[in-house]
Amino acid sequence: MRRTYLLFLFTLILVTACGQGKQKESAITKNKNEIMDYNTLTHEEERVIIHKGTERPFTGEYLNNKVAGTYYCKRCDAPLYHSEDKFESDCGWPSFDDEIEGAVKRIRDADGRRTEIICNSCGAHLGHVFLGEGFTPRQTRHCVNSISLKFVPAQKEGLTTAYFASGCFWGTEYFFMKAAGVKQTAVGFMGGHVENPTYQQVCQKNTGHLETTEVIFDPAETSYEEMVKLFFETHDFTQTNGQGPDIGPQYLSCIFYSDPGEKEIAQKYIDILTEKGYRVATMLKPASTFWRAEDYHQQYYEYKGTLPYCHKYTKIF
Repeated sequence: MRRTYLLFLFTLILVTACGQGKQKESAITKNKNEIMDYNTLTHEEERVIIHKGTERPFTGEYLNNKVAGTYYCKRCDAPLYHSEDKFESDCGWPSFDDEIEGAVKRIRDADGRRTEIICNSCGAHLGHVFLGEGFTPRQTRHCVNSISLKFVPAQKEGLTTAYFASGCFWGTEYFFMKAAGVKQTAVGFMGGHVENPTYQQVCQKNTGHLETTEVIFDPAETSYEEMVKLFFETHDFTQTNGQGPDIGPQYLSCIFYSDPGEKEIAQKYIDILTEKGYRVATMLKPASTFWRAEDYHQQYYEYKGTLPYCHKYTKIF
């Protein structure tokens, strides 16, 4: 009888200890999840990514993005999709027919009608996946919210990306796209407080954005210094209220630098111009999110076959 009692007591202690161990493990796991170093999200990003909302169709930043690169999770920076798997579906959201292996998890909606896709690393809501629609041979369409993604252009051949604002981005892009060593350009908006602004919104002059040109160049063929010199030689960097006839805060002169080295080079040429007697109005600001403008703005003068009306080249350096 005594032996049976001791055996029962030992078993009870063991079970209790195991239970406490599991509770402690659960607490540690919960604490780890709470302190994960996720990126800070805006209210709208939280609405979609955390609370499983949906951004309005045909408004997403990456809907018409055709640049080569990789799409990452906005919340945790995990790589999700390659640009070569993106295709046009006319559904209003970016579409991919494949994901990076192991990056995306599928969860059946409670009503059984759709299948949600989330980031396999952090659980961020991405959108939904649809099968058998016939868009591509893979018969798969990942319908993804742009706001759930972060895009990084491909850095093939060691290409470098720089951002310049010098008035109407049509004219700024015109000169950069013709410069030696430049491989790709795009126009859009930077520096404001509104997510994914439209051209019409920026024209209202209250979003804080500047019309900006993204310049991707090969540093083996040219340099950031050459890009900065071209920037100053193709607009009136002394004008304080716009550029030429285009008046407004969205047309101000600014160099958006990506690192201290770029800032130092930009400041060097501002100092040179100041020594030459110019009153330089160009601002220096750290680069932030580049919001690509609507397709009809891209390479505008190239397709229109005309010359810029508010930009011209003037040799200075």
